[in-house]
Amino acid sequence: MAFNRNLQQLTQIAAKETRTILGLMSGTSVDGLDIALCRFTGNGAATQMELIDFEIIAYAPDFRAEIKTIFSKKQIDFEKLCLLNPWVATQQSALILAFLQKRGLQAAEIDLIASHGQTVYHAPKALHQKTKFGNATLQIGDGDHMAIETGIITISDFRQKHIAAGGEGAPLAVYGDYLIFSKAGEDRIMLNMGGIANFTYLPGNLNAHEVFCTDTGPGNTLMDAWIHEHFPDQYFDKDGRLASEGNIHAALLAALKDHAFFEQPFPKTTGPELFNLAYLSTAQQKSNTSDLNIADVMATLNRFTAETIAESVLKLDAANAGAHLYASGGGMHNTVLMQHLRDLLPKLSFHRTESLGVHPDAKEAVLFAVLANECIAGGNVSFGDRPGVPNITMGKISFPW
Repeated sequence: MAFNRNLQQLTQIAAKETRTILGLMSGTSVDGLDIALCRFTGNGAATQMELIDFEIIAYAPDFRAEIKTIFSKKQIDFEKLCLLNPWVATQQSALILAFLQKRGLQAAEIDLIASHGQTVYHAPKALHQKTKFGNATLQIGDGDHMAIETGIITISDFRQKHIAAGGEGAPLAVYGDYLIFSKAGEDRIMLNMGGIANFTYLPGNLNAHEVFCTDTGPGNTLMDAWIHEHFPDQYFDKDGRLASEGNIHAALLAALKDHAFFEQPFPKTTGPELFNLAYLSTAQQKSNTSDLNIADVMATLNRFTAETIAESVLKLDAANAGAHLYASGGGMHNTVLMQHLRDLLPKLSFHRTESLGVHPDAKEAVLFAVLANECIAGGNVSFGDRPGVPNITMGKISFPW
């Protein structure tokens, strides 16, 4: 019987004892492409992952500028969106090939690429509130173009399946976190602070029905936007330096926290579509703090992120019983933010994910590699019958021929 050679190759990859997967992540900060070179054995609860190498390759200013023309905007140039979808893939493909060349690797040595793409709009129903429409999200960077450009089978567009199966398309970390970071006898909270902050709760009893992941609100997105607004050559508050120079303003902090999102039940998702400079401006008007100096606003935004994370984490019984928190993402480098979290969560033991063998900046790219491994070789893990956590594998498959 004739058998399509593409499907035959997938079958061979699935049957391999080890699989080599490049995990990619490009976040809402649009600062660069995270590339994680991972080696996998097994799947599901038996997944073993080794992070072989990792690099963040900075985007050229032109790339960032083009994405910003459509990013998180309700009204855009539709032709630009159409053009950017393949262009992002070809730009990222060039970075992938440079990554491989630098290490003396050939495309044939890589089994799969797991590409998150570039989020340009995230619209859960709780945010858009249009009755006849459901949850939606859009990531650009077409998988077919990436597969052709690199010569590597590409798994992409992971979030659509999650939405189709009843989720909000985010956060997806729960799937990878559970498979590679769970540990018997230790309750873990995997906190990732990218543009948006989210955490996964991993119970020490390994009961998948108790595992869940949720966004908590802003991570770095408001702080990044604020510093770039006033210092155009800067994209983040390095080490929390500006925040350390300011004072927290109680009235502005209260206004920032006065939003229905923070009262919604878990799991929930959000994005820069809500938490942006317009949101800050509204809070300043409500609190009569429009004339507050730059450092005081930054200090307040920093505390806003910390308090909304901590208040979400404290809803877990484990947070009051000495669970272990493992931090990752750009916010982990913000010393002011991390100190706030330690003060607000005194019963938790704080760590970085590098103690688990995963560089904190690589974690999200690694997790998409896990999803690709499950897409091809897994699919047998149950997360229970719970809203927002569908039992699915995710990703669309693109072949290079």
